[in-house]
Parts: sequence; C-alpha cells; structure tokens
Amino acid sequence: MADANDLISPRLGLPKLPVVEFPDNDEPEHRLHWKTAFLTRWAAGHTFVWLDDEITDADRQWVQAHHPGRALLHRIDPLAGLTDTDLALIRQWLAAR
Repeated sequence: MADANDLISPRLGLPKLPVVEFPDNDEPEHRLHWKTAFLTRWAAGHTFVWLDDEITDADRQWVQAHHPGRALLHRIDPLAGLTDTDLALIRQWLAAR
C-alpha cells in the first residue's frame, strides 16, 4: 500500500504515486481476487497497470469484460519479486499505446 512509495518507488526512480485505499468490507465475486472489482471501479475507464502475486486468469477476464480502458494485470512471482523481465514487459505494454 502506501509503503510502496517509500520502499519501491525510490528504487525504480518513480515519484510518490497515488495509493488506492481499499475498503474493509469489499466482498469479492466468485473466483476473483478481493482487489479486482474495486481497482477496476477506481480506474474508472482509465489505463492502469496492476502488479500482484495473486492475479489469475479469472481476474484478467473479469477486467477485460468490465473495464473499457486498457489494463495490464501482471502477476509477479512472489519468490522472485519484481524483476527486470517484469519491468521490460510493462515498458513494452505501455509503449504499445
């Protein structure tokens, strides 16, 4: 959450970025990650990239069906963390606009 601005952003050369504050009572739809519907609503049709170690194909399919903008849901290997390969894929996706 907000710790990413202190721990990750400086290492990637990013400025402090907005943080999504998740509600405590958002119940996920069947097979979806608990963040999926909320992040999609929060993005409000804007392009967004979501990096998480729990993203599944069900989340990707749901976002594709419910989000009119571009969205990249990219699963990060929890044992490897964010890698140069992940960053290259994200840069490539962003450049393909």
